[in-house]
Amino acid sequence: MKIIHTADWHLGKLVHGVYMTEQQRIVLEQFIRLVAEEQPDAVIISGDLYDRSVPPVEAVQLLEDVLFKINVELKTPVLAIAGNHDSPERLAFGSLWYRHSQFFIQGRLDHCFQPVDINGVHFYLVPYAEPGTVREWFQDESIQSFQDAAMRIFGEIEKNMDCNAINICVGHAFVTGGKTTDSERVLSVGGSGCIDSDCFSPFTYTALGHLHSPDAIKHESIRYSGSLLKYSFSEVNQRKSVSIIHIQQNGKFTIEEKTLTPEKDMRELAGFMDELLDPSFYNTQKTDDYLKITLLDEGAILDPMNKLRTVYPNVLHLERKMEAIDIKRQDLISPHPHGKKTDLELFSEFYKEMTTSEFTDQKRERMKEVLASVQKEATFA
Repeated sequence: MKIIHTADWHLGKLVHGVYMTEQQRIVLEQFIRLVAEEQPDAVIISGDLYDRSVPPVEAVQLLEDVLFKINVELKTPVLAIAGNHDSPERLAFGSLWYRHSQFFIQGRLDHCFQPVDINGVHFYLVPYAEPGTVREWFQDESIQSFQDAAMRIFGEIEKNMDCNAINICVGHAFVTGGKTTDSERVLSVGGSGCIDSDCFSPFTYTALGHLHSPDAIKHESIRYSGSLLKYSFSEVNQRKSVSIIHIQQNGKFTIEEKTLTPEKDMRELAGFMDELLDPSFYNTQKTDDYLKITLLDEGAILDPMNKLRTVYPNVLHLERKMEAIDIKRQDLISPHPHGKKTDLELFSEFYKEMTTSEFTDQKRERMKEVLASVQKEATFA
């Protein structure tokens, strides 16, 4: 059997105020061509099809177009699950009749305990679920962490699993030891969002989503496909690919990677303003890439962003070398250790993650007033 494993499309993603939808469309057109060339027995999408629970209309249309071409026109079975960015209810809509065209999409826990059988291979579609959701499903108050939830779900699956069959798990989770980037939403504080790799031991192969690098974890039978594109500057050095898994009847498998190439890459540049604006330098660059530029100049520069954008139109982030050093120093001497940040700091981080916009001084002062008002009401309650 041949399977193509992908994940973390994050359709509708907004990066530093720029929608990635057109770049996603370009790469997904390559993905469709890859499916047509490889003619796999199934395509796996391991969660985070969308970037948010209520995606933009363009993102919904793009997903519909892509899945129609793969599943209907190319007649390729598709197995997909909800990730932590998706709305389980939205993805689950229509899932009962989609199955008639071999499109299996699992948003909730309802059917994850019974396998989908394709050519004798059993696929278990396990969507992302909070510990509270799993606790309520099983009516089991002992489920408090993601590890507890995983052990309960996979324990239930294993009860009726055919151990003589090839069993593949499609999941969306943070396996202990995985390497993270700024793009992945933290599942919980501390280590309570992690799942031990032993949870997946009953499966021949585990196709995971959530972490954005195919190198996020090294394991014999557990693999992250990685995200569709680079979605933050912490990913600039990552490879982006999809995995092609060739599984033999005895359960042994090999993995092949295929690279998808965006029209605009995400890169970092550093240099002095005069150097960056020198034709002898920028003529060697792909100037329309999405860029983070670090200026090495020490003196004041008038309107540096607009000057740079005359040559590099897609500068998404600009910083000065000294500012970057100051931020690192501030982190080192911060009076609020990890996990003990102030309410204002936590809201500031949340705001930046949700909007990709700066939390300005004006917004900060307004939020201070709101927090002070809430604290005052709590004091007299």
